[in-house]
Amino acid sequence: MSSNATIDFAKMDGVVPAIVQDAASREVLMVGFFNEESYRRTCESGFVTFWSRTRQKLWMKGETSGNRLRVKKAFTDCDRDTLLFEVVVEGDGLVCHEGTVTCFTRPIAIEVAAEVRA
Repeated sequence: MSSNATIDFAKMDGVVPAIVQDAASREVLMVGFFNEESYRRTCESGFVTFWSRTRQKLWMKGETSGNRLRVKKAFTDCDRDTLLFEVVVEGDGLVCHEGTVTCFTRPIAIEVAAEVRA
């Protein structure tokens, strides 16, 4: 994977959000954060490596579970401050630490105002 894109890490104090999407199904699997080092490591290895804001360290998704995220394609948005990775999940395919394929499993109710619906 080439790292020829310039990502704006300065905008959000050194990190950018990264959306991870299944390359085949297009399902959004998870969201994490990258700093410059995790971006470089991901580009070099071809596997998604995040920056943990709480632990203040790098972590490769799947390094303990075996459910690594192999990058197929990578994109940045028009402002170059968000990343999108299309991946193939290795292992049993359960990306979330709670044992599900995606981290997005909890529905929330949103009531749309009548004037917005029109």
